[in-house]
Amino acid sequence: MDDLAGSWTVVDDTGAWRCAMALPGDNVSALKAAGLIADPYFGRNEYDLRWICARDWTASRSFAVGDTGQVLCLSMLDTVAEVSVNGHLVLAADNMFRSYRVDLSDVLHQGQNEIAIRFLSPAREAAARQAAQPRFVPFSASNTPIPNGNMLRKPSCDFGWDWNIALAPSGIYGDLRLEPKVVARIAALVVTQSHATGVAHATGVAHATGVARVTVKADIEGEAEGQCAHFALAGATASAVVCKGVAQTTLTIDNPALWWPAGQGAQPLHDLTVTLGHQTEHRRIGLRTAELVTEKDAAGLGFKLRINGRDIFCKGANWIPADALAGRITEAATRDLLQSAALANMNMIRVWGGGRYEPTWFYDLCDELGLMVWQDFMFSCHIYPADPVFLNDVAIEVREQAHRLHHHASVVLWCGDNELIGALTWFPETRANRDLYLVGYDRLNRSIEQALKAAVPGAVWWPSSPSPGPMDFGDAWHQDNKGDMHFWSVWHEGRDFDHYRDVSPRFCSEFGFQSYPSIDVIRRFADPADFNIASPVMESHQKNAGGNARIAETMFRTFRFPVDFGNFVYLSQVQQGLAIKTAVTHWRSLKPHCMGTLIWQLNDTWPVCSWSSLDHGGG
Repeated sequence: MDDLAGSWTVVDDTGAWRCAMALPGDNVSALKAAGLIADPYFGRNEYDLRWICARDWTASRSFAVGDTGQVLCLSMLDTVAEVSVNGHLVLAADNMFRSYRVDLSDVLHQGQNEIAIRFLSPAREAAARQAAQPRFVPFSASNTPIPNGNMLRKPSCDFGWDWNIALAPSGIYGDLRLEPKVVARIAALVVTQSHATGVAHATGVAHATGVARVTVKADIEGEAEGQCAHFALAGATASAVVCKGVAQTTLTIDNPALWWPAGQGAQPLHDLTVTLGHQTEHRRIGLRTAELVTEKDAAGLGFKLRINGRDIFCKGANWIPADALAGRITEAATRDLLQSAALANMNMIRVWGGGRYEPTWFYDLCDELGLMVWQDFMFSCHIYPADPVFLNDVAIEVREQAHRLHHHASVVLWCGDNELIGALTWFPETRANRDLYLVGYDRLNRSIEQALKAAVPGAVWWPSSPSPGPMDFGDAWHQDNKGDMHFWSVWHEGRDFDHYRDVSPRFCSEFGFQSYPSIDVIRRFADPADFNIASPVMESHQKNAGGNARIAETMFRTFRFPVDFGNFVYLSQVQQGLAIKTAVTHWRSLKPHCMGTLIWQLNDTWPVCSWSSLDHGGG
């Protein structure tokens, strides 16, 4: 395997901007590292840097091979990109949430070769795709100053959000390597479990390509150490080009040590390996059951997670990308954020649908820390296309992500989207023709559900967040007796904190109150002359319309006027803590009527006024 990560050269489509670019990484970070642009996070620099996403950028490098039988492996390719090798176009990609394998054997030659990745302007591509739609597909313009982000399978928040900078970077953040071309390989590995008293069964299903029959060895270490199975591919079908097969084995583990959420027990993990020829697939699994229990009762429809037969009150927060620029994200910094959540006695993280599917190591960390993961699919707050081409691409995305992530003990719930049901009422177009857009939403949502369940039978599914329940398209922002709820009346409607006690959610998956980041974080983006909530710099680091005024208004109702800016900043955080405490203590007192509180939000993508518990940088 040859790693193509490292230093590349990137140039814009005018030829005027050229510098080194570290891949994996993003183009904005590369320009900043080269000293060609100012820090995008400082002051109001953001607005002078949006030209970057309006241009095409090409990253290139040379590499040497001794054997031309190679496959190029790419993942998290952001987003509309054309890959050429030795002048030959080998891949046209347009979905950051998919992976790609490209046979290069016909274009490589021994010795030096050239590879180039042309990242097409996300702003231009999104606009062109919107223009090609048979009718306008509305997007949340108040959140996204760079328009039409719903047209690209790219993180929605890259186009801006009410807590995020709007830069829409390009780059690659995952796999970037060559692998030897082989006849047979494991394309997917599905791991399922069943449990009975004193025994667990782990079933591995290997989906292989290029073979009619092969022996595969599966071993699970830990509680099942020494147990293994040899099995042959069954049900293979031959064709003129390739043979496809599926191999399956079930491993039995007596007296299994179960994986538990944080605070409920230990988190033992076991290594499962499946080998086909020279390929070995490794999965680290925890033995546990997970159920979403939605039972009708006198109040409405309940919502609770049951792990290993035990009902769990979910205490946690919503997760957004660890940085607005993916090139700045590190495993160490992410571990620090997740460790902070665990130390605060949280047991659940909701990976929000306007960001990205996180790298595999993110879920490894959650496995280790006992943080259950509520995994949204990456759709948020917009209307999306529902044509067959788009839906087919989404189905492939869902299948790949489900295969990649389902085996993690931490992943206990898959959710179709964030707030797409509400979006049906947010735009003039959807209000004027709700049936049309509702049918489109249903097609998308069903495509996601069907692809998930086909890839991972038995996956725990919830259609949307918030949702009163399957096939119920009611108002889950104000209706508190069914399903999961997003409760924003205190913040967005300027209500007193006591209003948290007026609702009784079954599971509140979003609620929160803003504060300023700590003064040391503010010093990273503002000069002392800007230490005023009405200064242009402070306003530019507040992306929620009226947010600074709402913090101040609430403070003036609750406290005496602070003597200076530093005390105002500190008191805003005290105020945020009081809001969260009021909500959480009341809703937890309603158990088992209410079985979950997930704060919006755990972390920040850049230094900004927001609802986060942890400032940008982890403080």
